[in-house]
Amino acid sequence: MGEKLYFDELETRSADARMAAQTAALRDRLADIGKTEGNCLDVAEIHSIEDLVKLPVLRKSELSEWQKARPPFGGLTVRNVAHIFQSPGPIYEPGGISHDWWRMGRFLHAAGFGPDDIVQNCFGYHLTPAGMIFESGARAVGATVLPAGTGQTELQVTAARDVGTTAYAGTPDYLKVILDKADEMGVTLSITKAAVGGGALFPSLRQEYADRGIACLQSYATADLGNIAYETPALDGMIVDEGVIVEIVTPGTGDPVAPGEVGEVVVTSLNPDYPLIRFATGDMSAVLPGQSPCGRTNMRIKGWMGRADQTTKIKGMFVRPEQVAALVARHGEVARARVIARRDGQQDAMTVQLESTGGDEAAYAASVVETLKLKAIVEVVAPGSLPKDGLVIEDQRSYD
Repeated sequence: MGEKLYFDELETRSADARMAAQTAALRDRLADIGKTEGNCLDVAEIHSIEDLVKLPVLRKSELSEWQKARPPFGGLTVRNVAHIFQSPGPIYEPGGISHDWWRMGRFLHAAGFGPDDIVQNCFGYHLTPAGMIFESGARAVGATVLPAGTGQTELQVTAARDVGTTAYAGTPDYLKVILDKADEMGVTLSITKAAVGGGALFPSLRQEYADRGIACLQSYATADLGNIAYETPALDGMIVDEGVIVEIVTPGTGDPVAPGEVGEVVVTSLNPDYPLIRFATGDMSAVLPGQSPCGRTNMRIKGWMGRADQTTKIKGMFVRPEQVAALVARHGEVARARVIARRDGQQDAMTVQLESTGGDEAAYAASVVETLKLKAIVEVVAPGSLPKDGLVIEDQRSYD
C-alpha cells in the first residue's frame, strides 16, 4: 500500500457534509455551555453556524479577567485536563493527552511527517504548550520525538546527528541557527522537512531551506485553540482545520466582512474538552476563493496579515477599533469608517472618513467627539471607496 495522501477523510468531504457535521458539533458544545454555572451566552437561538453572528466575540482580555475572577479557566467548560499551561498575561490554558488533542497531526501529515521520521521538537516545553502541541501531532502521525526545546545549539546539532533527526519542528528562524552551527562544526545533518510556527516564515528563508533540500511548511495555531490552519505542499494559502469554524470580521466588531476582504480572525473551537465560541485571535487575514489544488476542500485563508488591535494613541488619547465600530453603529446610513492619525506641523491631527450616502456632517463631528473623545476633520466619502485592507485606524505619522 502506498502512502496515505490525506490525514483522514474529513479533509476531502463535501461542503454540505462539513456544514452538517460542524453544525451538530456546535450545537453539542453550546448545549454543554448552556449547562455551565454562570454562563452568560444566550445559546437558545443558535441552530446553525450562520447563527454564530448572534453571539458576542470573546477577546483575550475578557478571558484574562474571567480567569482572575474564577481561576484557573474562568468558569468555562473544561474536561479531561492533563496539563495546565501559562501564556503571557498571564492566561492559563488546559491541555489534554487524548489522540491529537490540538489537531496538529493534520498539519504534520501534510508536511510529510510520518512513522519513519525522528522529529527534533524545538518548541518550548516550559509553561508554554507549544512543545506539547507539536509532540501530540507527531504522535498522531507515528513519528518519534526528540524533545529538544530551545537553546544549547551545539548540543542540538550533536543530538540531531547522533539520533538521525530527519524533521524539525520549531520557529522558522531557529532551524537556520541549528544548520549554521552544524556547518561551523563540520557536521552533516539529515533534516529534509520542517514544520514551523510562532513567527514569520519569510520567502527568502523558505528558499534557503529549499536550497538545502528541506521542505518547510508553516501552521497557524494558538495556545488557546490549537491548530487553526496550515500550509500544504501546494503553497496556496492555509487550509482551515476541520475542528474549528473560522470567521473573518471587521476589527472591533463581530460583523463578518465581505468575502475576500481583510479582517480579524475569529475562531470557534469544537473541542469538547475546551470549546471556545467566537474567540478573537487578534490576527488579520482574508478568505481565499475556490478550492486548493491539493484536493482538500475546506476554506482557505491567506495566512497572517498583521494584528487587528490597531489601538493608536492620538493627542494623548487611545483610539480603539471598538470605538470606531460604535461610531458606525450610531448612524444607520454609515457603512464603514476609517480613522487616520497624521501630523499637522508638530502636533497630532485626526481625520475620520465615513462611507455614507449623505448625512449631517455636524452630527457626524459631534458623534466623533462623543465616541472617540477627540475632535477630528470629518470627510464623507462614497460607499465602497475606503480601502478593503482591514484597517479601521491608520497611522500615517512619521517620527523621522
